[in-house]
Amino acid sequence: MRNYDLTPLYRSAIGFDRLAQLAEHAAANNGNAGYPPYNIELLGENRYRITMAVAGFAMDELEISSEGDKLVVKGNKQDKSAERKYLYQGIAERGFERTFQLADYVTVTGAYLENGLLNIDLVREIPEALKPRKIEIGARPVLENVE
Repeated sequence: MRNYDLTPLYRSAIGFDRLAQLAEHAAANNGNAGYPPYNIELLGENRYRITMAVAGFAMDELEISSEGDKLVVKGNKQDKSAERKYLYQGIAERGFERTFQLADYVTVTGAYLENGLLNIDLVREIPEALKPRKIEIGARPVLENVE
């Protein structure tokens, strides 16, 4: 079993570290940890992409749902074993379910399937009221002497 060091992701994705921690935890403890393999990319300051290798799955066999802070990706492979007679089968055709815990204010903006890779785009949109704001430092107000 491989151990992945996600420390660089923690450094470059401030506020998104919960996703990295939970992805690391899922990879370490899930019995189906290696399937399907996936990457988490940092595309910009607040833009991310999860890429999953889902070769052999058609679009209608994949399902993506997002509820609250959870992103669930499911693959339900149609059973075609009766139609084919394999001499050797090295390509996995089993179903899967992978759950990602999303950080606060992270939403899914889109998904597309290209060349056997499922790409899920995410964006972190912090509400204006929660964004840091700069406070100007001014001179102390002069109090007038009232007599």
